Amino acid sequence: MINDLDAAYRAVQTRDARFDGQFFTAVKTTGIYCRPACPARTPLQRNVDFYPTSAAAQAAGFRACRRCLPDAAPGSPEWNLRADTVGAAMRLIGDGLVDREGVPGLASRLGYTPRHLGRMLTAEVGAGPLALARARRAHTARVLLTTSDLPIGDIAFAAGFSSIRQFNETIHQIYAADPSTLRSHHVGRSAGSGTLTLRLAVREPFAGDALLDFLAARAVSGVEYVDGRTYGRTLRLPAGVGTVALEFPAPGAPAVVIATLRLRELSDLVPAVDRCRRLLDADADPKRVDEQLATDPHLADSVRACPGLRVPGAVDGPEILLRAMFGQQVSVAAARTTLGKLTAAVGRRMDLASCGTDTNPRLTHLFPAPADLAEMDPERIPGPRRRAESIVSANTAIAAGDLRIDAGRRGSELAAELVGFPGIGPWTAQYVSLRVLGDPDVLMTGDLVLRQGAAAVGLPTDPAALLDHARAWSPFRSYAGLHLWRLAGNSSSRTPVYATKGTS
Repeated sequence: MINDLDAAYRAVQTRDARFDGQFFTAVKTTGIYCRPACPARTPLQRNVDFYPTSAAAQAAGFRACRRCLPDAAPGSPEWNLRADTVGAAMRLIGDGLVDREGVPGLASRLGYTPRHLGRMLTAEVGAGPLALARARRAHTARVLLTTSDLPIGDIAFAAGFSSIRQFNETIHQIYAADPSTLRSHHVGRSAGSGTLTLRLAVREPFAGDALLDFLAARAVSGVEYVDGRTYGRTLRLPAGVGTVALEFPAPGAPAVVIATLRLRELSDLVPAVDRCRRLLDADADPKRVDEQLATDPHLADSVRACPGLRVPGAVDGPEILLRAMFGQQVSVAAARTTLGKLTAAVGRRMDLASCGTDTNPRLTHLFPAPADLAEMDPERIPGPRRRAESIVSANTAIAAGDLRIDAGRRGSELAAELVGFPGIGPWTAQYVSLRVLGDPDVLMTGDLVLRQGAAAVGLPTDPAALLDHARAWSPFRSYAGLHLWRLAGNSSSRTPVYATKGTS
């Protein structure tokens, strides 16, 4: 909720883009809601209401501003900062779970009744799960209407609407225009049959080169590639498969990542986009993070040298667990090589040709699925026998539904479940929380290279002492850890920047 109304109004007066997506300004005299940085004339404070989400503003009867496009702002970083039920619910709604399983499915995942979950969300973010999902669908539809050549009927279902009538009514209520009118403001064209190209706004500053380095060092052959400023990979999605190519902005260019998606099923568009945004940590608040970390003289130089570091996210939770298990006590290169061999042996081959879409020739396989790994003989899994048995055990639980690893989990609960499996320790559980949940406050003091980075700037290397010093970094210790990894890389000509031993 918005606690300081005067501070919110000052952000509107100064058009402070840092608050875009974190709250919305509704103007009672016009019936329109905007992002704080809207270039229109600032309304009088007595004529303004503030809402924590676009869905809350819509539920109150306000329409989206056509000038600042408030729904196109980066999302609120609060949902990663919050490890509670509301934060988990918002992440799952963003992934399209309500469209796939309805509110009962969302409530069941979180362990509440639909009615109680609705009360919680309404009290915290001003709208219930249906209204939040509706706002997400409307935003997706507007983007497709203005940036693609898809038929309007296809757009309705790709965005998650259950009928054309519901689609038309929602678009008119939120944008005061019909879909055809929105389409008349076309600003781009799709890249070809079966291909969608979208612009993903990212909060500035954005250390895209550092994130590309991280992904390149871990790119599994056949599943991923990095070519110049483009990262591509295969995707396993709720309804089918797909690929994405993310074109990172050049240094100094606006923080917009161009995503080119090829999907077998258009209904996978919402989860595909949400997972790409999470991979990029696009909704983080880098200025706030950097301001806090820069107060520590041990980190200040690194923050100035590389502002806007991002926590590398994930497009698939079980994949990150497997990467972490293979990455324990070995180099990044060794883990990548082993995963490449495993993928070639059991990963499903990609085939989008059946839906009229060709995939990139470098993207030949999906990452190994839990069900396939669960059926493997441990003898066929490279590496120590004990680790192989742990991999089979964990993936058997995932395939059976006894272990869920997705963005809707709460960190402490997931960590407790993970360390209950033989062969999974605190380092692995922390790495999964870091990348799958986007937890901003994980400091992996058991990581050797992180401690090497601490030593490089005069910080204690004893885990307990380092954790004690790091209290001042909370709730952004994950980002501090990225700086320490980076510093360890800079201190050795043999270790790539932002690519550390023991973190796969």
